[in-house]
Amino acid sequence: MSAQLQDYLFDLRGYLILKNAVSAEDIAELNAALDAFPKLEYKEWHGNVERFDNNGVCGTELQNIVEGGEAFEKLIDHPSWVDLMRHYCGEEDSYFRGLFIDECFASLRRSGGFFPIHSGGHQSELRVQYKYEHNVFRCGQVNILLALTDIGPGDGGTMVIPGSHKSNFQHPDAHRQDFGAHRHMDELYGVHEVHLKAGDALLFSDAIAHGASTRTNPGERRVVIYRYGPRWGATRWAYEYSPELLARLTPERRAILEPVTPRRPPALVNA
Repeated sequence: MSAQLQDYLFDLRGYLILKNAVSAEDIAELNAALDAFPKLEYKEWHGNVERFDNNGVCGTELQNIVEGGEAFEKLIDHPSWVDLMRHYCGEEDSYFRGLFIDECFASLRRSGGFFPIHSGGHQSELRVQYKYEHNVFRCGQVNILLALTDIGPGDGGTMVIPGSHKSNFQHPDAHRQDFGAHRHMDELYGVHEVHLKAGDALLFSDAIAHGASTRTNPGERRVVIYRYGPRWGATRWAYEYSPELLARLTPERRAILEPVTPRRPPALVNA
């Protein structure tokens, strides 16, 4: 796909699907790393990774997963998407260009639960806003959702409303009090469920109205999500990266996790 077509589709729909973004070998390595993870209780830590479920009925979320080993470190600046992130949310052609990872976690979902539709252009928070102005993208947050397992019908796939990243109105049914009783979020008019093969990635503006359908199939849906933004951002949950991780990263990866080096007087730098 040409760069011009990617820009057109991202602007039109608010998302792109990157087929075969990560190799089968790397997907196997990521799954093996998750298999080796101890079973954590809510808010329990393993090293510098915390189980912190954003929506408990939807399964386990392992936050700060970049601390989970080299397999996750390689995703920081993965060539399948890092240049797209620089283009869409890296303050391209500005004096402060560069990226920052706002949040990164692994999501493991079994049967039951769904994520209700949230976000949308009508809210337009600066943190996640979609913006194209003066021939450059100025998005506040763009996400990569990497499938570690095949995600098809009944697997609890991510759901989006194409074009809603630029909408001036909230979906008229999104606020209904009885909507939480619906088993399938795809009953909301205009919603599209994204199906992926293991190794495919969904790149989407966080301004798009999105959620996830109910998982009804047996087994487990596994994804990792890395949220990128401009380098002046701050992490959503205030996680700090361990000195051990920062020390072993390549300069390019460290510049994304720690893009703004603290400026200190010499006495403190050398202390």
